[in-house]
Amino acid sequence: MKRSMRLMASISAAFLWGCDLAPVYDPPHFVVPDSYQGSGPFQVAHPDERPIQQTWWTLFGDPELDRLEDQLAIANPTLQAAAETYKQARALAAQAQSALYPQLALQAASSYNGESAQRLFATGPPQQASSNQIGASASWEPDFWDAIRNAAHAQKRLAQASAADFANARLSLQAELANDYVAVRGLDAELEVLRQIIEAYGKAVEVARLRTQGQIASGLDLARSLSELKLAQAQETETALGRDLMLHAVAVLTGSNPSQFVILPVKQLALTPPSIPSGIPSELLQRRPDVASAERRMAAANASIGVARAAFYPHIVLGGNAGFEDTAFNLLSMPNSLWSIGPAATLPLFEGGLRRAQLMSAWSQYTQTRDNYRATVLAAFQDVEDGLSLTLRLGREVEQEQEASDQATQALSISTMLYTDGLEDYLNVAVAQEQVLTVRTSEVQLQIRQLQAAVSLARALGGGWSVHALPAEKDTLPFGPLDYSASAKQ
Repeated sequence: MKRSMRLMASISAAFLWGCDLAPVYDPPHFVVPDSYQGSGPFQVAHPDERPIQQTWWTLFGDPELDRLEDQLAIANPTLQAAAETYKQARALAAQAQSALYPQLALQAASSYNGESAQRLFATGPPQQASSNQIGASASWEPDFWDAIRNAAHAQKRLAQASAADFANARLSLQAELANDYVAVRGLDAELEVLRQIIEAYGKAVEVARLRTQGQIASGLDLARSLSELKLAQAQETETALGRDLMLHAVAVLTGSNPSQFVILPVKQLALTPPSIPSGIPSELLQRRPDVASAERRMAAANASIGVARAAFYPHIVLGGNAGFEDTAFNLLSMPNSLWSIGPAATLPLFEGGLRRAQLMSAWSQYTQTRDNYRATVLAAFQDVEDGLSLTLRLGREVEQEQEASDQATQALSISTMLYTDGLEDYLNVAVAQEQVLTVRTSEVQLQIRQLQAAVSLARALGGGWSVHALPAEKDTLPFGPLDYSASAKQ
């Protein structure tokens, strides 16, 4: 009989202790293709293709860009703020975890008390006496319905999501810096093109002036040539302004004061679009920190359903306190001791639908996170396909623009020669000049877009990040329950 009772008690305790009311977590499963559509009809990704490295910007081969990216990692205030957000999420996880352990406290009180002369049922003069107390209290909530554990799971998973958010913020800032730096170098190249064109326009003005003075041509030719020169100079000023603004943006990203930040200009665009390994689509969900964040938030919402379900069951707390009380300071004697111990239980009977509303909200929040997760996954594949299409199409467009630039330059040379020999009207020279200006600046701008498309593709592929970089649930806790060596500032 005793063995049977012990067995029943053990089974009951195991049942109560392991009653997890959270639904089984089942994230959406996606069917993905074998290769990306934008990678071209004859390029199939292979499983052994290695993903890009975390320092993906080094593929551009620019030491100045490498230096700026390193400076961003240590000095960007937005990135540092994101790190503090992750630290706060870890603290919330530790706070939720603490409810699993007994709560112990010491207390002491001292007071001097006097009765009112007009007190009820007064039978004598008012009494005055002191009261001194010392004691200790303890309380513990057995987690029969896993409400505390699920709340802790939810906060730990939110901390994991915050870690992924931090990685995503870092990747976004790195990509933004690379884009801005590419724009600065592209504007340098565009300014050099404009200087060369302005120099050529200046020579054309001198030819038109000499022909006008020699009464070989009318003043209309000189006016047209001067107009073309001033338009090119105005475009040079506008381009220089764009470089200044982009330089200021780079300064802020690296945590520098724009008034003291300088990037020396270059005459040629030395950056070349690197080859970004795209890998296979099935691995994309493991590489994107924003996808990992959405998935972890969905897992946290799933655990919160268990918390809402547990609210329908009895809430039990074991508590006790003990101490000493005396009118003087002779506290530590057994006659002055006091104590109490016992359980307390609360079972909701009628609350006007409060618990059902909370459970409905928890389910709705979980469904919302599932929808957000699906949307994030679809956006991730869109980003990759956009990046692959841009790199493929822009590469061809740059080649076509270079051919157009060569032809426009040749046409200008022929028109200028014919005009100098008096065989051509200056209107044809002006048209050829406009074409050269448009085509050569467009060529540089396309090169910038091609480089920035490579940056966007690297970002779309996760920038070398992997879901394995996420901390495990237990690793999100900044310290253990008995660890007092960790600083609160860490």
